[in-house]
This record gives sequence, structure tokens and C-alpha cells, in this order.
Amino acid sequence: MTAHSIRDAALFHFARDGYEGASLRAIADEVGIKKPSIYAHFSGKEDLFMRTLEYAFDEVRRHTLEYFRDHTHLPLEERLRGLLTWFEQEYQDHASARLMLRNCYYPPPDLYSQVMDLVYPFLDGMERALSRLLQRAIREGDVPPLPAEQAAIAFMTFLDGITVEIIYGSSRRYKRRLDAAWPVFWYGVRSLNEVARSAVPEGD
Repeated sequence: MTAHSIRDAALFHFARDGYEGASLRAIADEVGIKKPSIYAHFSGKEDLFMRTLEYAFDEVRRHTLEYFRDHTHLPLEERLRGLLTWFEQEYQDHASARLMLRNCYYPPPDLYSQVMDLVYPFLDGMERALSRLLQRAIREGDVPPLPAEQAAIAFMTFLDGITVEIIYGSSRRYKRRLDAAWPVFWYGVRSLNEVARSAVPEGD
């Protein structure tokens, strides 16, 4: 239980202060233990950070799946656009989303490779899930036939671009960009077809 308490406290501190700025002493104080007691559960700050970040990715993945399960009754466009609105609120409400998103863009330089080993599988998994979602929507007649993989990659690229406003901007700026860009994006997706599709190269 103490390991979970340490991780939960670390989640807040790493999300707020970053890897470099977070203090093990402050984390220990919040849990009500001495700093050396952390080493009974984690080998050091790097180990605590990576295990906390892995937990954050798992939490965001779980919450995202819950979002889609809770909104299966909506048309695909409303579900996808709603995901973007939901994600902005998720960032405001949950330290796990803040920690995950900030490290997708700005991982600690010394831990870059380890962090990317979490980031890329997460993004690839999201892409595959979106592709399956699009394929199901095509079968059900919710959207016209289109290259699902290409549309999924385009959505992830759209998400990548707009979420910068979550970190640097404000809810108002985020909503403004979403409202302006979404109709253009969705028109482009619906205009795709198997004949006109461009080749999607293999990922890394």
C-alpha cells in the first residue's frame, strides 16, 4: 500500500513540477514517511518517475476506452469530436493526463529513450483502435467507405497539433482552434475513398 501511496503522491508532483523539479523529500512528506523509506519500494527517482509515468499511460488508456464505451450510441463524428473536448477536460481534471501529455512532448533528456518506449506503443495502440472504430463505422454505414488506417493517422495528427494548446494556451484558445479546424478535418476524412487514397508508408 505504501508503494501505491508514494506513486500517487509522485504522480501529482511530477505532473506539476516535472522530473527535474519534483523533490523526493516533498513526495515523502506528503505520504508521511521519511525520504529514505522511498528506497524500500523504488530504486531511486528515475525508477519512481518511470513507474509513475507507466501508470499514467495506463490510466489515460483506461479512461479513453471508458469514454468510447460510454458513447457508443453516438455517430462516429460526434464520438471523435467529443473525444477532443473530453481530452481537454481530462487534462484539467487528472494528473495522469497532465503527466502523460507533457512527457509526450517534453520527456526528460536523460530518460528520452525510456519515455519514448512508452509513448510510441501508446500512440500506435490508439491508432489501431481508431482504425478498428472506423472500419466498424464503415460496415454499419455510419461513414462512407474510406481508408480507415489513413483516416486514423490523420486524426492522431490532428490531435497532436491541437493538444499543444492544452499545454501552452487556454481552454478558450483550444476550443477556438477545435471549432475552426474540425469541420475542415472531417470534410477531408469524408472525401477520402479507396481509389483516391495515397499510400500510407509503414511506421517506424
